[in-house]
Amino acid sequence: MKVKVWNEQISIPTYEVGNADKNPMFLEKRVYQGSSGVVYPYPVIEKIADRPVDKSYNALWLENEYIKVMILPELGGRVQMAYDKIKGRHFVYYNHVIKPALVGLAGPWISGGIEFNWPQHHRPSTFTPVDWTIEEHEDGSATVWVSERERMFHQRGAAGFTLHPGSVLLEIRGRVYNPTQIPQTFLWWANPAVAVNDDYQSVFPPDVNAVFDHGKRDVSSFPIATGVYYKMNYAPGTDISRYKNIPVPTSYMAIVSKYDFVGGYENDTRAGLLHVANHHLSPGKKQWTWGCGDFGRAWDRNLTDADGPYIELMTGVYTDNQPDFTWLQPYEEKTFTQYFMPYRELGVIKNASADMLLNLKAEKGTATVKVFATSKQEVRVVLEGSRGTLYDRVHTLSPEEVLVKQAAIGEERLEDLCIRLVKDGREALSWRHEKVSEEIPAPAQAVREAQQIETCEELYLAGLYLEQYRHATYDPTAYYREALHRDPSDIRNNNAMGLWLLRRGRFAESEPYFRRAVKRQQERNPNPYDGEPLYNLGLSLKYQGRFDEAYRSFYKACWNGAWQDSGYFSLAQISTMRGNFAEALAEVDKSLNRNATNMLARHLKIALLRKLGRTQEALKWIDCTLDDERFNFGALYERWLLSGSAADREALVSIMRRESHNYEELAVDYLNAGLREECIGVLRLATEVCEHPSPMVYYYLGYAADDVEACRTAAACDPAYCFPNRLEAILALERAVEMNPTDARALYYLGNLWYDKRQYDKALECWSRSAELDPHFPTVQRNLALILFNKLGKSDEAVQRMERAFALDRSDGRILMELDQLYKRIQRPFAERKALLDAQFDKVLDRDDLYLEYVTLLNQMDCPEEARKMIDNRKFHPWEGGEGKVPAQYQIARVALARKALAAGRLDEAAELLRECYCYPHNLGEGKLQGAQENDFNYWMGRVCEAQGDASGAKRYYELAGEGLSEPCDAIYYNDQKPDKIFYQGLAHLRLGNREEAESRFQRLIDYGRENMDRHVKIDYFAVSLPDLLIWDDDLDRRNRVHCHYMMGLGYLGLGSATLAVEQLQQAAVLDRNHQGVQLHLEMACNGF
Repeated sequence: MKVKVWNEQISIPTYEVGNADKNPMFLEKRVYQGSSGVVYPYPVIEKIADRPVDKSYNALWLENEYIKVMILPELGGRVQMAYDKIKGRHFVYYNHVIKPALVGLAGPWISGGIEFNWPQHHRPSTFTPVDWTIEEHEDGSATVWVSERERMFHQRGAAGFTLHPGSVLLEIRGRVYNPTQIPQTFLWWANPAVAVNDDYQSVFPPDVNAVFDHGKRDVSSFPIATGVYYKMNYAPGTDISRYKNIPVPTSYMAIVSKYDFVGGYENDTRAGLLHVANHHLSPGKKQWTWGCGDFGRAWDRNLTDADGPYIELMTGVYTDNQPDFTWLQPYEEKTFTQYFMPYRELGVIKNASADMLLNLKAEKGTATVKVFATSKQEVRVVLEGSRGTLYDRVHTLSPEEVLVKQAAIGEERLEDLCIRLVKDGREALSWRHEKVSEEIPAPAQAVREAQQIETCEELYLAGLYLEQYRHATYDPTAYYREALHRDPSDIRNNNAMGLWLLRRGRFAESEPYFRRAVKRQQERNPNPYDGEPLYNLGLSLKYQGRFDEAYRSFYKACWNGAWQDSGYFSLAQISTMRGNFAEALAEVDKSLNRNATNMLARHLKIALLRKLGRTQEALKWIDCTLDDERFNFGALYERWLLSGSAADREALVSIMRRESHNYEELAVDYLNAGLREECIGVLRLATEVCEHPSPMVYYYLGYAADDVEACRTAAACDPAYCFPNRLEAILALERAVEMNPTDARALYYLGNLWYDKRQYDKALECWSRSAELDPHFPTVQRNLALILFNKLGKSDEAVQRMERAFALDRSDGRILMELDQLYKRIQRPFAERKALLDAQFDKVLDRDDLYLEYVTLLNQMDCPEEARKMIDNRKFHPWEGGEGKVPAQYQIARVALARKALAAGRLDEAAELLRECYCYPHNLGEGKLQGAQENDFNYWMGRVCEAQGDASGAKRYYELAGEGLSEPCDAIYYNDQKPDKIFYQGLAHLRLGNREEAESRFQRLIDYGRENMDRHVKIDYFAVSLPDLLIWDDDLDRRNRVHCHYMMGLGYLGLGSATLAVEQLQQAAVLDRNHQGVQLHLEMACNGF
C-alpha cells in the first residue's frame, strides 16, 4: 500500500489568543525552565479567550495501513494527532480543542500531540506558523517536512515525518543547522503527550535506577522513590513511574542508559507509546506531569475541555537534561532519527529497537515471551537458560498480531534467562537480566564565584558553561575577566571574551582580545595548533570593513583543518565581494570538501556558477541541493534567477510563506557575500509579496542599494513587532542614520538591538537621540524609563518617561500595567495607584495582571468585600511559574472578612468564609498544591469554634494549625514555607497550652531575621522559574531586609512583645509598603487579635 499524504483545511474549536504586544520585551533576568527566559526578538502574547470559536487550520496528513498522523504547520509544525488503526486509539494524547495556556516562552502553548522543543524549551515559535512541504518517495513512503529559521539565534531546524508502507513507525528525521558565522547552542526535546489515569505508568529502561531534576539540582531513586523529591516525601518507597503516585508538578530525567527506548503503558487498555532512537545521540528520557492532585487538574482544565489529564514523555537528542545545550559550530549541521510507535499487550518492555519490542517474564517454572514487530518480518526467537536452549522457533511477525509464547524453564529464574531475536542471520535484539546499580549519583553543584575558582582553565570552563547553558543570572564575563586579570595573555579567555563582545556587536572592542590570543599562540610558533582565534579575528575585522586584513586572518585560520569549512567559506565571501568569482569558487569548493552540508556554501557555489556563466552546472547543483534540502531558499531563488519562469517564482514564494523574516534572512545571506544586486532583488520581492514587510526589509534595501529613499520608507512603516537582533542589522541601521540623521525610528530599532545585546550605554544613546527627534513616540519613552530605572537608578526620570509614554498612548494596557508597577516599586500610595486604575478601568478589565493589581489594592485599602466580588466574577489565566498570586488575594479577602465577622459575632458567616479558603474555585485558573500550608486558616477556624463553644472543634483545628514545617527560609517561591505560617503554628500551640513549642517557633523567626538581616542575596543558581513580573529591577538585599524585619516582627508579636513587634514591622513597612503580610500583622500588633 502506498502511503497517503495530503493537506486539507479542517476546523478545530479554538480559544483564540489576543494580539501580540507591540512593545519589545527584553526580560534579560527572567529565569525559564532553568535557563534564560529572554523572549526578544519575539513578541509576547498575554491574553487567552474564555470561549472557543471554530477556526480553520491547514492540516497535513499521513496515513498507511496501521497509523494516521496529522501535523499542523500553523501551530509550530506539531503532530496534533497520531492514531493507531489496529487498536482503535490515539497513541499520543489527542486534544480535540486548541486551548492555549500561558506556558510557552512567549505566552501561548497547547497540550497534546508531539511538540518539538528547539532550540530551547517550549520554543518561542511553538504557537506560530512554520514552513512546510510534502515529499512522496519511490518506495511508497511519504514525508511531511516542517522547517523554520528561528529569530533569536538564526538557526535552522527541520523535522521530516515519514510513514512507510506496512509499518507502525512514525519516523522523524531531525536536522539542525547553524547558518551563522559564530558557534551557537541548542537543545532538542521531542515532547509527546500521552493520556493518563490511575492505570498508567511510564516505561523507562531497566538500567535506570535514578532520575534527575532540572539542572540535575536534585536526584531521586527510580522507579521507587524513597526520599523527598519536589517537596514530597515518598518514604519508605513509592513507585513514581505511576501517574497516580505523583500529586504535584514533577519532572524527572533518566541518568545515562544503554537502551534506546522510553515510553508509557496503559495497564487498563494494555496499549502504549514507545520512542526509539540511538541512545548515543538521544540520551534524553524525561517524564513531566502537572501532578494528579488539585493543582494538576486545574492545569488540565486550562488546557483542554474534555480530554482529561496527560503527561509529557520527553525525548532529548544531543541532551539528557533541561537545561542541557549542545554546541553547533559555524555552518555545522546535526542530523538524527527518532521513531514513535504504538504498541500493545507487552506491558513494561525489556528492550526495543525500531523493528521489534520484547518482554520476558518468568514465574512458577514458566517463561512468557512477548514480541511486537513494527512491520512484517521473519524472526527466530531463542530463549536460553543457564543449562542451554529452552525455546528456538522461527516466526513470521507482523504489527497485526503480538507473538506470545510460553516455555517450561524448570527451576531457572528470570536472572538466568536470555532472550534473543535473530533476523537475517544476525542478532537483532536481545535482553538478559543485569544487576542494576544501587549507586545514586550526587546532585550538581552551583558554579562558584569567580574569585573562588583556582585556575584560569576552570574560570574559562565556568564562563563557557554559563554561555552554553544560557544561564539567566550569572555573568560569564566575570569569569573570563577574572582569568585575564590573573593572566592577561591567556589564549582561551581572550578568545572567549572577544567572542562574547563580537556576539554583542562590539566589533572594534573584540579585536584586541583576539589579537592577544593570537600573539601568545604565535610567540614561538607562527602556525598554531588551533585556528579559532585567527578565524574570530577575521570576523571582527570583516565586520569593521577591513576586508584585506580579514582575508589574511581567515587564510591563516585555514592552516588548521578544524576551521577550513568556515574559514574557506569566509574567504569565498570576501573574494565574491571583490568580484574574484573564479577564486571564490575554488575557495567555496574547499569549504564544501570539509563540510558538504553547509547550505550557505552550496547556495554561494550556485550563485558563483551563475556569475561565471556555467548555467548547466548551476542547475545541477540546484537540483542536488534541493533533493537534499527542500528549504534552501537560496537555491530556489537562484533557480528563478536562471529560469525567470513564473512557476519557479511561485514555488519560491509559496515555500517562503510570504513571511518577511524569511526574505530578510535570504537577503542577508547574499549581503554577507557582497552580492548586493541579488540582495536587493530578494528585498524588492519581499515588498511585492509580503502583506506586511518589516521595516528592516527597507533598511536592508537602503543599506544594500545605498538608497536613502528606502530608508525613509522604512522610517514611515508601522514599528510594531520590528525587533531586529542580527549583527548585520547594526551595520544597516547605523548606515541608515548616516544617510538620514533625522530618522528617529532607525535609532529606536538600533537601541532595541543594543539593549537586547546588553550594551546599555549604546541603547541609552540611541533611544535618547530617537526621543529628541520624535518626542511623540510612546515606545521609546517607555524604553528609556526601563534603562533609566534598571541600569542607572534614576527613578524620578524613569517615572517622567513612563508617564509621558502612557500620556502619548492611553490605549496601551501594557504601558499602563508597567506604569502602575513602577509606582508600586517606588512606594506610591495605594489611593494614588487606585485612582490611576479607576480612570482607566476598561484596561483593568482587559488584562489579568492589572485586574489582579486592582484587587490587591482593594485588599490593601481594607475593601475585602469589593475584592472578593471582583475575584469571584473573573476567569483568570495564570502564567506557569507565576501561580499563587490569584489564590492569595482570594484568601486574603476572605480571611479579612472572616475576622470582621468573628469580631462582630457573626460566627457562621466567619466559618463559611474560612471554609472557602480551603478550596480553589475553577475561575481562579489554579488548583491547590498537595501539602499547601494552611496554618492561618486552621488557626482562625479554631478561634471561630472556640467562640461557638465547640471545644473539640477548636482543639482539632488548633492541632492542624500547629503542624507543618517550622524552619524559616527565604520564601522566594509561592510554595515555599512563609513565615506567617510558622507564626500561626506558634499561636495555635499557645491556644493548646504548648507554650514551649510556641515560643520555639517565635524564637526561630527572630533568630533567622537577626542572623540574615545583612546577608547579600542572589537569585538561586538552580532557579527553574521565577514568579515576579521582572519589569523593574528589585533590590534583593532590600527585599531580604524586609523579609527579616517581618520575621522578627512576627516572632516578637507571638512572644507578646508588641512594642518590639511594631518596631520591626514598621521598619519593614518603610522599606516595602506593599508587603501585605507586614500590613496585616502590623495592624494586629497595634490593635490586638
